[in-house]
Amino acid sequence: MIQPNTIQGNIVDIPNQRIFKGEVIINAGRIISITEKEHNINQYILPGFIDSHIHIESSMLVPSEFARIAVTHGTVATVSDPHEIANVLGVEGVDFMIENSNKVPFKFYFGAPSCVPATQFETAGASIDADGIKELLSRKEIKYLAEMMNYPGVIYKDEEVLKKIEWAKHFDKPVDGHAPGLMGEDLSKYISEGITTDHECFTYDEGLEKLRKGMKVIIREGSAAKNFEALIDLLPDHFSDMMFCSDDKHPDDLLIGHINHLCSRAIKKGMDLFQVLQVACINPIAHYDLDVGTLKSGDPADFIVVEDLIDFKVVNTFIQGDLVFDGNRSLIQPVSFPILNYFNTSKKTISDFKLNSNADEIRVIEALDGELVTREVYCKSKLINGNLVSNIDDDILKLTVVNRYQDQPPALAFIKNFGLKHGAIASSVGHDSHNIIAVGASDEAICKAVNLIIENQGGICAITNEDQKILPMPVAGIMSDQNANSVGLQYAELDRMAKDMGSTLSAPFMTLSFMALLVIPSLKLSDKGLFDGNTFKFTSLNI
Repeated sequence: MIQPNTIQGNIVDIPNQRIFKGEVIINAGRIISITEKEHNINQYILPGFIDSHIHIESSMLVPSEFARIAVTHGTVATVSDPHEIANVLGVEGVDFMIENSNKVPFKFYFGAPSCVPATQFETAGASIDADGIKELLSRKEIKYLAEMMNYPGVIYKDEEVLKKIEWAKHFDKPVDGHAPGLMGEDLSKYISEGITTDHECFTYDEGLEKLRKGMKVIIREGSAAKNFEALIDLLPDHFSDMMFCSDDKHPDDLLIGHINHLCSRAIKKGMDLFQVLQVACINPIAHYDLDVGTLKSGDPADFIVVEDLIDFKVVNTFIQGDLVFDGNRSLIQPVSFPILNYFNTSKKTISDFKLNSNADEIRVIEALDGELVTREVYCKSKLINGNLVSNIDDDILKLTVVNRYQDQPPALAFIKNFGLKHGAIASSVGHDSHNIIAVGASDEAICKAVNLIIENQGGICAITNEDQKILPMPVAGIMSDQNANSVGLQYAELDRMAKDMGSTLSAPFMTLSFMALLVIPSLKLSDKGLFDGNTFKFTSLNI
């Protein structure tokens, strides 16, 4: 018989908004009692943190390696959209994520990716239609229909889009939203089809309207998109309908912190402790019907011990009664897994990146630091022998998206605010279809960076006149097969390299990865061409 474990500390009772000295007794993975008891232990026991919307793939780690780091920050569960790997490998990719996650003591809850491919205006490696969504949602381990990014399809009642939503309703599973900037009557139409959440709000007014119309707003603070400051003041009046998420978390950031950091920031802004913890620990469980404990008798023993209720420095993390972090190291062990991938394009030549033109002025993507949205700006072109080239002095650099699933000519455009003075950076993490995306100061450097990605069948890289470095990502071309510390260190080195080349962006590789994300306005580039996210149509480079 397994003997009960007893943990003493100051119990943080979120529903009753009280803190009391007591002890938690756990046995066979569940809490069998919580009682008030005097002691001299100055630590706090509270439910574990939950990331309510994340793409595990964007950590560049497989789920089992993600879990090993997440528990060190008190995270016990994630609501995970396997959209990224699904766009490369389809249902086979979703199966990989589930199978790998089941090998470790961490609570991953996956959704059925609703938009594979995300749009018809790009080339993905796979597709999942309404019948595929039905099959996924019929599984008990699939908890929800993941973010419905095709909001025009919802608003204008696209038959295939509505079928996917109807299957979610049939299986009584919630539908996640994705509607950046959507307001007014179009928002009402979107919500009326059964969309329940949005993690894409980037202004206070947008978040407020969505809350008032019945949506749950998820405050996102990831490696690229950072909306905490814009939305956090909504929490005091709307905490019962809000959650926290990362959406995308690069490995170097994950090593530093997770949802615990958002709680700390909120507390330091004067937010009510119990309201903040309800957002971080309780609301996702109720909304997604998760089998995660809330620190009650009879619940799964999923909870954390922290030093204080300001910085939330984690002392211990328990999941299903198992101690998975002891204050010094993660106790989750590495596991083996197969390598799946899809790369089917040949190496390119410098001439592939030449752009013949006689235009005096061109449309340029303006990247915004910390945002996924971009602006469309008009800029004077720089021509050399009829070839449109990067204008380093004005920070207007050539951008390319190269189809990695078949041999096609690269798509070319220009982007502002990357700041590179020489060389190029490239990545096979290019949301949502994960084609190769690169930006650089010269056609030669861009070609060299793209070919380095192709040679390694995926990764992120930086090329200078003197050096080249790559972090290989052989798992679907978007995840490493290495541990988090190794990946985090390599990624941090590449990040420094890009900044040494002149980039002033806080996360240049993360920003680059979203420049092919067509479902977020306003101007983006797919492997098929320059795309206007406001009109949802291709547009011309030339004015």
